[in-house]
Amino acid sequence: MIPGEASDNLCVRAYHLLKKDFNIPPVHIYLHKVIPTGAGLGGGSADAAHALRLLNNLFELNLSTTRLQDYATRLGSDCAFFITDEPKLGQGRGEILSPIPPVLQGKYLSVSKPSIHVSTADAYAQVVPKEDRLSIPEILKQPIGRWKETLVNDFEASVFKKHPSLLQLKNDLYAAGAMYASMSGSGSSVFGIFETKTDLPSWIQASSFWSGEL
Repeated sequence: MIPGEASDNLCVRAYHLLKKDFNIPPVHIYLHKVIPTGAGLGGGSADAAHALRLLNNLFELNLSTTRLQDYATRLGSDCAFFITDEPKLGQGRGEILSPIPPVLQGKYLSVSKPSIHVSTADAYAQVVPKEDRLSIPEILKQPIGRWKETLVNDFEASVFKKHPSLLQLKNDLYAAGAMYASMSGSGSSVFGIFETKTDLPSWIQASSFWSGEL
């Protein structure tokens, strides 16, 4: 059971958002939540976006991708990202989306979620974005092995200071052969990208949430 008021749940809010504009009947929503909360993986935003997609299909509302993204943006800044199953670059508050090449296709991804909770509010309050960097489209043109020096998650500076075990996990992924490793969003998940399927050490597997080919 996920704590909190039902009226605050993003899936419930997605339903009521569509109900304002369409004559749709009541529904029973059962959410089997696999992505852990407080992981920096966009689980809640994905739930909201897929609720919109499912309701659109269920009631044959025939909403275009653009309209679904508009509804999703009203639920949260990064919800629109999950309306399509394609790699996108998010700008602005996360609602301005543009396509990017699928540079990770065929690579192997390992995601670890330690038993650490990172407060999203605290992470955003302490983050200091750096502007003097290559743009992400420019970085994606580089070999993945060079991303370590150029593709930086600005949340890491303050979050790693408070939770040094997350920095250790990132370093462990590099030691295990990762081409690139980073904290996901505001944490606390940390992921590693590998060239091929990799047998990770037991101490990384202990916190592993998901692994597989992209």
